[in-house]
Order: sequence, then structure tokens, then C-alpha cells
Amino acid sequence: MKTISFFTFSISALLLLAVSGCWRGEISPEFRVASTAKGRTEILLDAGWRFHRGDTANGESVDTKDISWRVVDLPHDWSIEDLPGKESAIDSEAIGGIDAGYLVGGTGWYRKVFFLPLNLKKKHIEIRFDGVYMNSDVWINGQHLGNHPYGYTTFKYDITSYLRPGRKNLIAVKVRNEGHNSRWYSGSGIYRHVWLTVTSPVHLDPWNVSVTTPVVDSAKAIVKVTSGFKNESTIEASSIIITYISDPQGRLISQSESRFKIEPGKDALSTSDFNISLPALWSPEKPLLYTAANELYVDDREGRRVFLDRVETHFGIREIKVSSTLGFTLNGKQMVLKGGCMHHDNGPLGSAAFDRAEERRVELMKSSGFNAIRCAHNPPSQAFLDACDKLGMMVIDEAFDMWSEPKNPEDYHLYFNDWWKRDIESMVLRDRNHPSVIFWSIGNEIPEKEKPEGAIMAKEIADFVRSLDPSRLITSAVNNVNPSKDSYFGVLDVCGYNYAYNSYVSDHIRVPDRVIVATESFPLDAFDSWMGVIDNRWVIGDFVWTGFDYLGEASIGWLGYPHEGSFFPWTHAFCGDIDICGLKRPQSYYRDVLWNDTKTVSLFVQPPVPSFPLNPKKEKWSRWEWHDVVASWNWEGYEGKSIKVEAYSSCQSAELFLNGRSLGRKATNRQNKWIALWDVKYAPGVLEIKGYEKNKVVSSSILQTAGAALKIRLNADRSEIKADGQDLSYISVELTDKDGNLNPVAGNLINFSIEGPGSIVSVGSSDPAGTESFKRPYRKVYHGKCLVIVRSGNRSGVIKLKAVSEGIDSNEIIIRSI
Repeated sequence: MKTISFFTFSISALLLLAVSGCWRGEISPEFRVASTAKGRTEILLDAGWRFHRGDTANGESVDTKDISWRVVDLPHDWSIEDLPGKESAIDSEAIGGIDAGYLVGGTGWYRKVFFLPLNLKKKHIEIRFDGVYMNSDVWINGQHLGNHPYGYTTFKYDITSYLRPGRKNLIAVKVRNEGHNSRWYSGSGIYRHVWLTVTSPVHLDPWNVSVTTPVVDSAKAIVKVTSGFKNESTIEASSIIITYISDPQGRLISQSESRFKIEPGKDALSTSDFNISLPALWSPEKPLLYTAANELYVDDREGRRVFLDRVETHFGIREIKVSSTLGFTLNGKQMVLKGGCMHHDNGPLGSAAFDRAEERRVELMKSSGFNAIRCAHNPPSQAFLDACDKLGMMVIDEAFDMWSEPKNPEDYHLYFNDWWKRDIESMVLRDRNHPSVIFWSIGNEIPEKEKPEGAIMAKEIADFVRSLDPSRLITSAVNNVNPSKDSYFGVLDVCGYNYAYNSYVSDHIRVPDRVIVATESFPLDAFDSWMGVIDNRWVIGDFVWTGFDYLGEASIGWLGYPHEGSFFPWTHAFCGDIDICGLKRPQSYYRDVLWNDTKTVSLFVQPPVPSFPLNPKKEKWSRWEWHDVVASWNWEGYEGKSIKVEAYSSCQSAELFLNGRSLGRKATNRQNKWIALWDVKYAPGVLEIKGYEKNKVVSSSILQTAGAALKIRLNADRSEIKADGQDLSYISVELTDKDGNLNPVAGNLINFSIEGPGSIVSVGSSDPAGTESFKRPYRKVYHGKCLVIVRSGNRSGVIKLKAVSEGIDSNEIIIRSI
């Protein structure tokens, strides 16, 4: 399948189109390829949209003048952008309030003009939106295609009959993120990709291609490929389908061929079974991917075979089972799910789902020891699941945060009864071939879960999911776990417990066949939650709330519940193992110790005064915070005063040293939850922890007092990026002393400038209560650090980012766009 970037479609041509009403220039390369291609062409339609923030009359009309509208490239989230007339996106009066991180929704319009070559007149063309938040209406050439309420599911329209080959065509999209409709930051706009798919009228249907592995063992696997086809023409098609199976090295290992006829206006299915000897199995340790390539041909009048279409599907051969006696097994091997929940936003980028941003989140989770992610509380982007497939991350793919009963006045409950089947279809049909997806979740903390009608609805949804994909297990996350939820749990394969480790044993005694997964757990309960997994075979894993920090639900990781508007200007949830810029927080280092994959020690200090003001009204059950500790040994003014130091150690013992002098060795084990504590009289210098196994040092960590911030250190996660207008480089910025030691108390303002074929798409810091702009080229460091995200342009060359701060040596870094 050919994927072609749309970023070469020049802005000048678009302007000419908008003004003149007709394009006299050369056909854009994307459509030139589409017009000559023999098969399917996927065109990324992300560049050169015109955007208007706010409502406007007749935004869908071909006669509307949009020359004054701003030109944007997708993916785009307007809520992360500065408010008109301000240098910040944060508004204390935002309708979503603390739930949305005080960021603003509203209504917005998008318009895009493109020229369709005349020789595509006989092609079948669809437009696909990977995600629009929310309540989108789409028009093509002034004709309304439909409304899609849910902000998280992919949807598409057949636009063949509305297009005007040989002329300009207008796509218009109205997006309404109105009212209080979310419990977290959702973002606003066309925040995922948009595609045009050009095929012959007789074509494959990728969402009706299903690859399952009903038999899996080390010696042999059976791969079943079901392929769907559509005949959008007016005559019967005599068709041939050839399916090729390639191994992870790209070598063809099997193929099949079958013939069938498709009547006009009808669909058809073809199924083939393949026996794979000595299969390479997919797992988090070895995420090996096979490819099923379907090719569609028809016979012409002379009986010659004519190629029409090709669709490639990447899949993994793997077998998942659960039971209350063996727990979770993958390919026959017992394992536990080391999980984290994740919202969909990308921190300083807002909800914009750049492929690289999605991949980076998975990389960071993987490097922190996670092997599973629960997508809370909605289907993720396609790019996110592709990254999970490739990197080896198991996924709970979740549909909804509510059904027919609301959690907020304008949320999805308004649309659930009319739309849930269509949204479930979108999730399951799009995602069912991803080996990373292990469970479907039909909902999170559904309000009607303990009512009879809730159990009936749960069964209806679960049965519908199984009709679309019988190969996976079904779960749902349930809070306030007690016997009144038994009817609801009874329709699930795996019972999701939120914050209920105290019920693991008693519920097993009462319902011994129940398989439990901790779909949410408090960071502060990390020890008890994980011991509940280790000690009880019927509990198959733990998903901490949350693996990655996020915008919205602001301050639950410090001020907690009840949530109040007086908590402004908090914008981050501040409960993630990994913070909003991708940095490990102390609780993540503790989780490293609990999971005990390697022998490690880490060192943190309790500030002499709280890091932030406390909430005197915080509920006792609200435990999303972690210990108030920081990785700093800079405590000027506290010389000679006692400061509490804590170390997390998976070693048998840990010894603390200050400036080379031992302050004592302490055992670290289950009895003290692998945490060692010291009271240390502060003196500047080097604080070091050493971890021992049988009196041998196997790990160590230090905190060193830093001098004044005099230098800027820049590090890019990738020094080469693709010149496709979509790729990103994440550049960490640190202030150091003259010897290169990070200054953890620095808060200086840094100004950035950029040269070459790239742009600063966003800046950010880990300050959970910062109100600075995400889009302007400057940022104050927080604990000595901040982040710059650079986006490539559509030409190759050298990108130079320069950082300047008053009284500090400037620095620059080179990124190559290739």
C-alpha cells in the first residue's frame, strides 16, 4: 500500500485556489501518482488547511471567503494554542475548569481546497478522519456528509459522487467542543490524521480484513485470514484474491488464491487458512511481526487478469489465556501485567497525535519497565497501536468513560444510545489485527454498573464486541467493588478492579473462578497493589493511575479530591510515573524496585518545607500523590539542619554516604517495602547511595550540590528526522554549573530561536502549575529543566536550535532533516 505525504502541496497554490476559484497550475504530485497508480493510493491530507477559531456563518459554502483564516497543518489542537490577545492558553474561567486543566474548547472551522485530476473520474474515493474532538460535521463541495459526535473514534465517508474531477474541491469541517463534556483534557479540533483513499470501484475493505491465530504453539501455528471486498461499480465482477504471508524478515512463506463473483453494490468475504511451521511468536520481549498481503484482481473481457488493489496487514502470532489458577499466559508462558493507564494527550503538544509523539510515549513506558498500557478511557490513535506492536507493549483498548448516564452535562451520554454500536465497530474493526491489543474494555467506572439495566447493557455490548472479534477477552474497569457488581462482572472475561486490592482474597473465596486485573491503582499504594499481584495467582496485573502524566484532572496528584476551582493555576494531573515532558518521577524509580527486573538503587530527598501548599480538606481515600521527594542536594540555608533522605533499593542492603563518610547501611526487603530512610544533617557536597548483594556493590546513585547555573545543555532524542513535515525531535534543556552538574533549583527564562527547514512546534516544562505559553519560543526551566519540540519541514537540510538566557552561556544544537 502506497502512502504519500501531502506536505508538498504548496501554500501558494492553495492561496491561488481560494482567490481565483480555479487552479491553472500543475497537478500536485500526490494526485498525479494516484491518477496513474494501478492500485490503492493513500494520500495524507494533513497540510494546508485554513482554520478559524470560533463559529462563522456558511463555513461550509464554496463561496465563503477564507483568505483571512490561518493556515495550519494537521494534526492540530487549538486548545493548546494561546488564547486570542494573550500569551497563554490557560484561562481560569474555562468551562471545563480544573477537569480540562483550565484550557479552552469552543467551536472551530477547518477548510481545505484540493484539485482532483480529471482522470480520477472513475475511481472510488473515501475520506477518513482518524480523530476529531468532538461533534464534527463534514461537507464536501457544500454537501453535508454527516455528523460524528464521539471525539475518539475513526470515521470515514464515501465522497466519490460529490467530487468534481478536473476542478477544485472543498472539504469543510465544523468542530464543536462545547460545554463541560470531559473529565480530563481532551483537546479540540482535527487532532489526528486525515486521509484520502483512492481505489477502483471494486476494492478491498481494510476494516473487513481480519487475521487471527486460532492455533499457536512452538511447532506450528494456524493463521486465518478473512478478507472483505466491495463492488461499488454497476456490473458484476469476476474476482481473484491472492493472499501472501511473509515472515518478520520479509520472506514469502505461504500464499493462497481463490476466485469469486461480487454482484454490483454488494460485499464479499474470502477466508484462507495458513499452516506456519516453527512460528516466530510475538511477545513484549520479541515483538515479531508477520505480514498478510491481500491482492485483488479481476478478469477483463478477454480473460486477462487485471490488478485492482492491495492491502497489507501486519500481525503477530501469539496466544493469550487467563484463568484463576494459572493467571495470565502469553504463548503458554505465565507472566504478570506491569501496567500503566494513559490518557491520549501528548503533554506540551496537547492532543495532537503526531506519529513520533505517540511512538515516544510507548518508548518511554517500555524503558521504565512497563509491559502493558490501558488506554484510558478511549480508543487511541492508529500510530500509538502501531508503536505498541513494533516495540512490544500489550494494550487494553477501551471504548467509553460513560454510557447513558452522565458524568458531565454535555458528555458522550447524550449520544450513547444512538452511537455506541457504530463507535464499537470503529474501535474493534480498526484495531483487531494489532497483536498488542490483548483485551477490549467496554467502559470505565460506568455509573449504572450496579443496576440491573447496567448488567443487561454490559452483556449487549460484550456480545456485540465478541461478534466482531471473538479472539480477544473483554474487561471493564469498576470502582467501589462489592458484591452488588457481580451481575456486571458476570458478563466479563477479566474483571477490572479500580483501587480495590483489599478485595482480592475475599472475592476469590466468594467467586473462585474470577480473574481480576487492577485496572487502576493509587501510586501511594504501589507496594500493596503489587504484592496483591505477586501473592495471588488470580490477579493478573496492576495498572497504576497513571503511567504517564497528563493535562487536566489537574492537581489530583497533590491537592487530590474534592476538586475545586480554587486550585487554579494547576494544569497537570501530577500523578504520573513519567511526567508531562517524559521524565521519570520518583515513583517510577520505586516501581523499578518493586518489579525487580534489575538490582538498582535510587536516592531522593524530602524538602524541608512542602513543595506546594497542601489541601487541608483532601479526602483520605484520595491517594494519587507520591511522597514529596526530589532529586536534589541543593538546600542553601539549611546547613547543619536535619533533612530526611529516602532510598529505593531492590538490593539486599543500601548504604548512604555524605562526602565519603558512611551514614550507615540498612537492609531493604519486603518488610520495609524496599525503602530505607535516613535523617541527615545537611552539608553541601556529594550524597551517595550504594546497593549491596552479598556485600558486593551492584548499584549506586548520587546527588551532588550544584553551583550557580552558568551553562545550557541541549540534548536531542533524535539528531536526524525525516523531512516530511511531520517528524519531531525532542530536545531536553538543562541548566548546569561550570562543571556540568544540573542545577535542580534553577528557574531561569530561556529564549529559543531556530534556523533551517524546521519549526518550534511546542515548548514545555514539568511545572504542574505553570501558565506559560506552549507555543511561544521561550520557557522558564523547572527544577533546572525544560523541553523544546522541533517539527521538520518538507525539505532536507540543517536545523539549528539556539538557546539564550541572561547571564548564562548560550548554546545551540544541530538537527538534520533528511
